[in-house]
Amino acid sequence: MLLPALALSSAFLAPHAASRALSTSKVAMNGGKGFGGGEATRDPAPTVIDPNDPKGKQQAIHKAESFAEYLAKRSAGGGAAPAAVGSVVPAPNAGTALVSDFTCTWLSASEKAALKATADALSAPNKGFLASDESAGPWLRAGHVDAAKVEDTAENRGAYRSMLYQAPDAPGLSEHISGVILHWETLFQSDAAGNKMVDLITRNGMIPGIKLDKGYDTAGIPGTAVGPLGHPETWDKGIDDLDARCKQAYAQGARFAKWRNVLQIDPVQGLPSDLAITLCVHNLAQYAVICQRSGLVPIVEPEIVPNGDHDISACAVATERVLVAQFEALKAHGCYLEGAVLKPNMVKNGLTGPKATPEEIAAATVTVLKRTVPVAMPGIFFLSGETALDEDNEEEATNNLNAINRLYPDLPWSVSFSYGKASQKTTIVTWMGDTANDPAAQQAILARSKANGDACQGKYVKGSCASVGVDGNILQAAGAY
Repeated sequence: MLLPALALSSAFLAPHAASRALSTSKVAMNGGKGFGGGEATRDPAPTVIDPNDPKGKQQAIHKAESFAEYLAKRSAGGGAAPAAVGSVVPAPNAGTALVSDFTCTWLSASEKAALKATADALSAPNKGFLASDESAGPWLRAGHVDAAKVEDTAENRGAYRSMLYQAPDAPGLSEHISGVILHWETLFQSDAAGNKMVDLITRNGMIPGIKLDKGYDTAGIPGTAVGPLGHPETWDKGIDDLDARCKQAYAQGARFAKWRNVLQIDPVQGLPSDLAITLCVHNLAQYAVICQRSGLVPIVEPEIVPNGDHDISACAVATERVLVAQFEALKAHGCYLEGAVLKPNMVKNGLTGPKATPEEIAAATVTVLKRTVPVAMPGIFFLSGETALDEDNEEEATNNLNAINRLYPDLPWSVSFSYGKASQKTTIVTWMGDTANDPAAQQAILARSKANGDACQGKYVKGSCASVGVDGNILQAAGAY
């Protein structure tokens, strides 16, 4: 398909134009320097394959310095490095069979090793993401009538986030959360005591990440149909200055990034259209390689929203189409899969469609993943998606993830969660803008995070984690944020 609307920016083309020269001369990126301006990189180091991997991934594992050592080297070389994440980053495994690393030659061996170390740490067993990247106060997207009453001020946002990231001190959240996705405001924000948010996160054993898309224009793609969200199909803004923002985020302490594109389902109108899928997946692939060039592990998020009256089979068909196209685009753009992770929707019915059970959702979701996602990608982190007003979105998200891991315990990826309001709704309603409620709110986020960690093992007991339930639910549109 021709892509007349797809502008391949110079920021994207640069690494690929240089890849042939790199494969011959081994000159490192950034004028002979790595991500942080250190010494020129050398030829790709040997890698090993671990024959005893219990998941059977058989992925190449670099014999490289640890992530903590990498950060220390950056700091010694003059680059600003955040606090090391310590034991959350596993040391490379000493395997046996040596192989050559011949892929993604536009990245050096040390750059790939750093990306893979971060991606593996993010994909640690029984851990997931805390999605804390709302542009406004998270209470405005919690889908609860009381939460919406909290005043949306910078002071309240800072107080809430400070409470959340320290919930409570070690091991606390880091026992169940590997990474925290931040909004741009939060990346540079300090709390009332002067603590930087990124320092609170790293100090408590988690890795900071950053939301980099700039949302979408609801005017949409010209000529595409209006879908269940009430606007035409669309794609995200932000590619033009992404390279500069990646460098800023890395310098501030972020080590991974998120970019969310939205697709809609309407079988009658043929949505998602081939055009929208093509623009969406190439937009995400461009973002992914620009992130990797700056040392950020990209979360690739082609979200198909559940708005509509379609059944689960329509979602399965659409999700498979999108993921096939997504990985073709990632390959075409030269993305290093071992240094990236996926954030897809689960395969579910539409909000007003015939209700599927968690077991049906698990079966349909795993079928699609097995058909589309390479085992080279270390982690799959599901978004929770919107739920109907008569459903408890926190409990639904946990139960669905639990069914996937209970019924399919031997998948070749870490299969986990990246939840926002499905992790925080009870926490927000408990907190309600009053710092006196901090301890109770911290226990609420810790309890739901543990429940989701248990669901990563298929061991969650339905109803065992307290929540505010369905009382006070209000519909929250699944649009830009």
